Amino acid sequence: MSGVFYGIGVGPGDPELITLKAVRIMAGAPVIAYSATEEGESMVRAIAAPHLPDGRIEIAVRTPIGRGPAAAEAVYDGYAAEIARHLDAGRDVAFLCQGDPFVYGSFAYLHERLAARHTTRVVPGVSSLGAVAAAAGVPLVRGCEVLSVVPAPLAEAELETRLGAGDAVAVVKVGRHLAKVRRVIQRLGLMGRAVYVERATMENQRVLALARVRRASAPYFSMIVVPGNGSRSE
Repeated sequence: MSGVFYGIGVGPGDPELITLKAVRIMAGAPVIAYSATEEGESMVRAIAAPHLPDGRIEIAVRTPIGRGPAAAEAVYDGYAAEIARHLDAGRDVAFLCQGDPFVYGSFAYLHERLAARHTTRVVPGVSSLGAVAAAAGVPLVRGCEVLSVVPAPLAEAELETRLGAGDAVAVVKVGRHLAKVRRVIQRLGLMGRAVYVERATMENQRVLALARVRRASAPYFSMIVVPGNGSRSE
């Protein structure tokens, strides 16, 4: 009997925000996989560590950065084949994802390679959107306001179009694009509502009005939100 491939959302960073269902599946899966940088520790594994039993087979899915899409595709092909061998041997595999598996999660690349031949199940996690709003202490949207989720790596002109189109905006993947996002938000007259949140729910969480952030880049786990102003009632 083939094993089940699980996509497990472990939330934004606080281990207490992992769901009971995720903890139960992690406890029973003989193989635990997770995304990791090419070298060093895995952030997602560190989040899940308090809930991981000893003695599990672990697969660190190390993806290249800055080598182009072809290199990434080849890497995912290789890890998908490795995971498939465990599934074919009847072993369940739990792939851990920070936040939610289907919201910018690397699980999606493995899912598209394995779902046609293997049973896959997704356990949703607390999204970084909710975590950042909670950390900032502001409701993102109210009434009939429209929320736009915009990746910061977009070209500056497209970024400006997207940020100007929604009542509320969450800018994800900020990183080295912080200065560009600041410029766009300033031009659109949104600086007064913009909040910068770094490492939401983690011990080193940082929350600032974007106007007070002076540096040109940010950590990978950071987001800028421009909450709605309550202008659209139901």
